[in-house]
Amino acid sequence: MAFKPLHDRVLVRRVEGEEKTKGGLIIPDNAKEKPAEGEVIACGEGARKDNGELIAMAVKEGDRVLFGKWSGTEVTVNGEDLLIMKEGDILGVIA
Repeated sequence: MAFKPLHDRVLVRRVEGEEKTKGGLIIPDNAKEKPAEGEVIACGEGARKDNGELIAMAVKEGDRVLFGKWSGTEVTVNGEDLLIMKEGDILGVIA
């Protein structure tokens, strides 16, 4: 099943969090915070102004992005847990 977000929505795969602290201690799964970094999997075409003009997306597939801790809605696509969020929930692109 292929999934294409609509309008200004973005499908994001979270990147895995750190397994160890800087000091070398292993972090158990139940103590890890969900990472606020991910990779854009798919994008919609963009939002539209009232006059119908298309506002292009600032992100594209393959971009690594930062987003807010509580941003997006968790969805399962092809058995994989992903996030879908509005482009405005993305804080920035990691260069």
